Amino acid sequence: MKLVKGAWKILVGIKDALVLLLLLLFFGALFAALSARPHAASIHDGALLLSLDGTIVEQPKEVAPFAMLTGGQTANEYRLRDVVRALDKAKGDNRVKAVVLDLDRFMGGYPTAISDVADAVQRVRDSGKPVLAYATAYTDSGYRLASAASEVWTSPMGGVVLRGPGGSQLYYKGLIDKLGINAHVYRVGTYKSAVEPYIRSDQSEPARRAAEALYGSIFDQWRAGIEKARPKAKIEPFLTDPASAIKATQGDLAKANLAAGMVDKLGDRVAFGKRVAQIVGTDDDKPAGSFKTISYDDWVSANPLPKGGAAIGVVTVAGEIVDGKGGPGTAAGDTISKLVLDGLEKKNLKALVVRVDSPGGSALASEEIRQAILQAKAQGLPVVTSMGSLAASGGYWVSTAGDEIFAEPNTITGSIGIFGIIPTFEGTLKKIGVNADGVKTTPLSGQPDIYGGTNEQFDAVLQAQIESGYRRFISLVAKSRHMTPQHVDEIGQGRVWIGGTAHQLKLVDKFGGLDDAIAEAARRAKLDPDKVHAVYLEKKPSEWARFVEQFANKGDDDDSVDRGSTDLFAKLSAERRATFAHALGDARRLVRGGTVQARCLVCTGFGPPTVTAKDEKLMDVLIDRFMQ
Repeated sequence: MKLVKGAWKILVGIKDALVLLLLLLFFGALFAALSARPHAASIHDGALLLSLDGTIVEQPKEVAPFAMLTGGQTANEYRLRDVVRALDKAKGDNRVKAVVLDLDRFMGGYPTAISDVADAVQRVRDSGKPVLAYATAYTDSGYRLASAASEVWTSPMGGVVLRGPGGSQLYYKGLIDKLGINAHVYRVGTYKSAVEPYIRSDQSEPARRAAEALYGSIFDQWRAGIEKARPKAKIEPFLTDPASAIKATQGDLAKANLAAGMVDKLGDRVAFGKRVAQIVGTDDDKPAGSFKTISYDDWVSANPLPKGGAAIGVVTVAGEIVDGKGGPGTAAGDTISKLVLDGLEKKNLKALVVRVDSPGGSALASEEIRQAILQAKAQGLPVVTSMGSLAASGGYWVSTAGDEIFAEPNTITGSIGIFGIIPTFEGTLKKIGVNADGVKTTPLSGQPDIYGGTNEQFDAVLQAQIESGYRRFISLVAKSRHMTPQHVDEIGQGRVWIGGTAHQLKLVDKFGGLDDAIAEAARRAKLDPDKVHAVYLEKKPSEWARFVEQFANKGDDDDSVDRGSTDLFAKLSAERRATFAHALGDARRLVRGGTVQARCLVCTGFGPPTVTAKDEKLMDVLIDRFMQ
């Protein structure tokens, strides 16, 4: 017995020692990660490295900490204002000897965001500071950024493929019919094409005409930006007849790009690194291709937003507008309303700027956000709207609260119209021999009846609600823009407009970015625009989330991390996979939305597809199903 007790004590002691060791390792890692946080003291002479392995967005989503630790985050999101500020601060800082754009894993952004960053890159270049860009393969968004660089590099086994905006979208009418599903659609707006995938097998002519005009305007501005940045580059053959453009080089895309002046140098990463090292230097103990770098995170941390002067509140409405609560990157009605009301309660704001970057969503949540913004006006504060890449449908609904609306020439806006969808499954049940019957006490008993379908009374009630909501929408726009409801109806009907056309139609007042809107808000508050600072009314990530993100990101530099291929085939395949997953997610979200929607579906085709874990899972299920 004594022997057993002794052995037990030894086992308990070993267990306690292991627990203690694990705790020491955990807190050691915690201390190391916290010590490694970005800080100004770590800045030294070198090249500011912008390794944009993800997308540029208005407001990054908050990723679950454990998802980051387990590899659940597939792509990073870079805040637009941080990237622009980092580049602008690099212009006049002597420690930054050059700027390097690593675009190998860049997944793009919406046209306005890409233009803003490209303009910031151009400003660095115009200051006389070298800007060097590298990617194994470039597509549209990446090349737009690279075109502003002083040296554009690509791999001899890569090149530039320019496709222009556009492409196919999924239409579900055939599948819905086969499954026996009846998609009851209630809408107002000739051009409200968000519902077409559920009631048609192809694009309607009004939707096609509207899309052609919108895509054409976006394409023209993208092309003009490249031609301005690289006037000697001959990109037209690669847009109109790319197959013929590479025939002279026997199909060698990179050589064809070089001959056309689209890129300046061909070389692998080692050759590119050596070129950067010639400018900024390198450490003796580093391998070939290394160069002295300034971390993007350290640089942003060392150049925080200004805090002097009067406070101008900025609330960001980014992402899909949804009911209830939600984190950054999703415009949740309850959450944003509370952020605005809490900011106003502090009584230190002198004006409010509403930054909108949303394709819309729930009409109810849009109105909830608008009502919270109106509380700023009730306190006598000026309100200015700043449209980012998107301010369509529900995004425009929110924008009407502003005294003045700023937009960019390539902002996508309008889409004044609403709709609702309710699926019923009477046809599906009949296919398997199931019928529905029962007792009703009123015409609306059991409606919407997912087993037996909707009736005329119910359809009439919901259509009346949609039409009433549309009249409310155009009334808000008419009052805000000093137009008649009849005129708003003429330019509404769900039609999507580019910023330049929207300005002509008086849907926006001025061209300009967020800084211009903040300056205008300051002037309206009778303040000097140079003596104010922005206070962003947004949810701050928890310390735990920051730690885990920092810890997870440290692994990105580990050679053991599988980064995957970055050649042209891999890049195009990854983009199409994400697009397909996003399209399936759109179908799931719209059918299950359960609310009146003021949303622009065509708008999402201009930027990188935002894919959730549910979207990926749905796509994998379908792929597995069809591969059986």
